[in-house]
Amino acid sequence: MQQGQPMIVMSEDSQRVKDENAQEYNISAARAVAESVKSTLGPKGMDKMLVDSMGSVTITNDGVTILQEMDIDNPTAEMIIEVAETQEDEAGDGTTTAVAIAGELLKNAEDLIEQDIHPTAIIKGFHMAAEQAREEVDDIATVVDTEDEDLLRSVAETSMTGKGAELNKEHLSQLIVDAVRAVTVETDEGENVVDLEFLNIETQTGRSAGESDLLEGGIVDKDPVHDDMPTEAIDADILLLNDPIEIEEADVDTEVSVTDPDQLQQFLDREEKQLREKVEHIVDLDADVVFCQKGIDDLAQHYLAKEGILAVRRAKKSDLEFLQEVVDAAVVSDLESATEDDLGFGDVTRDAADELFYVEGDDAHGVTLLLRGSTDHVVDELERGINDALDVVAQTVSDGRVLAGGGAIEVELASRLRDYADSVSGREQLAVEAFADSLELVPRVLAENAGLDSIDTLVDLRSAHDEGDVQAGLNAWTGDVENTADAGIVEPAHAKEQAVTSASEAANLVLKIDDIISAGDLSTDKGDDEQGGAPGGGMGGMGGGMGGMM
Repeated sequence: MQQGQPMIVMSEDSQRVKDENAQEYNISAARAVAESVKSTLGPKGMDKMLVDSMGSVTITNDGVTILQEMDIDNPTAEMIIEVAETQEDEAGDGTTTAVAIAGELLKNAEDLIEQDIHPTAIIKGFHMAAEQAREEVDDIATVVDTEDEDLLRSVAETSMTGKGAELNKEHLSQLIVDAVRAVTVETDEGENVVDLEFLNIETQTGRSAGESDLLEGGIVDKDPVHDDMPTEAIDADILLLNDPIEIEEADVDTEVSVTDPDQLQQFLDREEKQLREKVEHIVDLDADVVFCQKGIDDLAQHYLAKEGILAVRRAKKSDLEFLQEVVDAAVVSDLESATEDDLGFGDVTRDAADELFYVEGDDAHGVTLLLRGSTDHVVDELERGINDALDVVAQTVSDGRVLAGGGAIEVELASRLRDYADSVSGREQLAVEAFADSLELVPRVLAENAGLDSIDTLVDLRSAHDEGDVQAGLNAWTGDVENTADAGIVEPAHAKEQAVTSASEAANLVLKIDDIISAGDLSTDKGDDEQGGAPGGGMGGMGGGMGGMM
């Protein structure tokens, strides 16, 4: 107040949500995100159909894909999406688990706040529980022989199950293990490093997933530029070109007055000479194959065909960059400056049925995984599942630690955290116990998605772990509680550590907010479709995006 008049420090359009209302608002938004993906968890999880503003349809049960494709219009919800993105970047799989645990942590934290426990105490307790959980994961994890092919296949199959690839998972898991091994190198310290940049994935429709294949080298999905060109070249010198084999055009618009037909002919002859010189330079390099990222003039195509050189135009930039490693070549950006040292060496063969070129080099470090599916939607979801499986197998090879799946690790961690809570003093003890309860969401949801009674399943799991069976988990196919490690249901330890870390830190970040100040509405989309944010803890800021998905 100033001389009896209120002091206005915020604009009329601004909004502010404080204290309990802010916490309720944030927790509701975060839980809405978690609820949207929970039904996709596990081998019997359901898929989501996402239709974007352009009408493109995506059908998937991959957590991070769902959250990225949804039109989410809320700042807190976007913070939870970052959990999924971080999990995808760091571990490659477990995105749905991380988001679901974050949502459950906030749900249990809300119950503690209603009991007048201060968010600071909850945050401290969650932090202590997360630290202890990571230590327990390391203690529970089994160190394995990364040369154990059966184990690596089990890791791949566990990751792929429920993602559209499970019908052919035995064949695909073998391809994944072979691909990871092909791009694994051993350092001087004896550690295994998996460089997935040397693994290229290509997709093709019209065939079954069981016909997918792993190729040593690269694939170019193009046709020869001229019918008279050869379709293969063995022991070939290969030129990778990022420079058009076309007439050089002026940088500015020009006009030329022609008064004599001979003058026009001179222009045409000059153009022909330019093209002939470009082709002659390629011939002088002794190149047998040319992969060009830019265009190739019709006349140049004719000259190249006469010389018996195989040429491809409009090749993808990513293909050329990958072929650099396969044939040990340089991508030439100026044809005139190209030398024989820039050429690569390898075999180029043609698959007439699939209309593909296979490019293989001597001792090539790069390999290509050719995934096939009946339709675009099928092959897209297959690719997402394969990418996750590649990441977890690579993590297993690098880290060398695995855990039993099927909720076994979550139940064991919950049990150990409850024991740990007894040694924690103060109100933080309740937060540690709430953290333990949150972890048990995973086996509960696995049971629900498999059509089983979640309470009975959790009771059976707790009983098995109390009797000392650390690897007792839920087999979603049989509905039985069994040793999931023996059943081949295994996960990399690093992915679980990352999920616990990401979920706890995201929950703590949300809990620490007690005041939301917005210059306008509480949405992050400031487009024409303005949705007013509703103070008082509602989901107003979620806008039409989340509202339509719930």
